[in-house]
Amino acid sequence: MDWGALDNDLDAVPGTVSVCTGPLAGPPTYTRLPDATHYAASTMKAAVLAALYRSDVNLDADVPVHNVFPSALSGSYGCTREYDSDPAVWERLGGTAPLRWLATRMIVRSSNLATNIVLGHTGLPAVAKVWDQVGARHSVTVRGIEDAVARKAGIENLVTAADLAALVTAIAAGAPPNAAGHSTPTSTASAGPDAPRHATDPPRSGEGGLASPEACRAMLDVLLAQERREDLAAGLPPDTPIAHKNGWVPGVRHSAGVVFPDDAPPYAIAVCTTTDLPDEEACALLARVSATAWAARRA
Repeated sequence: MDWGALDNDLDAVPGTVSVCTGPLAGPPTYTRLPDATHYAASTMKAAVLAALYRSDVNLDADVPVHNVFPSALSGSYGCTREYDSDPAVWERLGGTAPLRWLATRMIVRSSNLATNIVLGHTGLPAVAKVWDQVGARHSVTVRGIEDAVARKAGIENLVTAADLAALVTAIAAGAPPNAAGHSTPTSTASAGPDAPRHATDPPRSGEGGLASPEACRAMLDVLLAQERREDLAAGLPPDTPIAHKNGWVPGVRHSAGVVFPDDAPPYAIAVCTTTDLPDEEACALLARVSATAWAARRA
């Protein structure tokens, strides 16, 4: 399937499908409604991860594992065990766990409980700074997971495909090569302060990187360890490295990451879907988009 055929495929989908994909250095190779806003679901956890790794918090410190969090509006709230996809964090409820471990569970198993605990140590303003740092135009993280009071008041976490692509690009672009040889390009900011900014561009020189090279490398390694591989990863050849975070609720399936081919430069891909499709079909749709981007990786 080429991009034209993909367009026809996506035109037939009931709802909104947004795509932004391209090399880490330079303009996107394909976009579709890249600035349309979607409910963030768990993709906001990638921004929370960046906020934590940008902070001066001791990641190896043991912190309480609790389930009472201040609402973004008023009062407090907690997560629902049955709604969480990771039982491992709940097994430590009432005890302690290292922040680094909680941050990892937040990504690789999309733990809601871990997310709210980590968010309590970063604060919402720090996450807002992450979005600002990567040049996000529309994405916001304004409440924790299952903050029902804030949600009923219309306080919602939002993302776009372009902003998610910019976030994962900034993480990958800031990371030095690791022992496995997963290398990433540096910022393409040499075009100057007035040059047009592309959705997949990392922060420009002079703006500062998203985090230190060591922190970006650590974040990238967490994203590479993602265990939920039923959408973007499903469209790639087996064992292809992809550093990504996905998110889902009924009617919503998103995923954003950086793919590391062994025969082409790495590329970012973000797909957001707000549709009437069952989740299994939405996952298959993301896999088709991913497969098309893979086929175009050397174009």
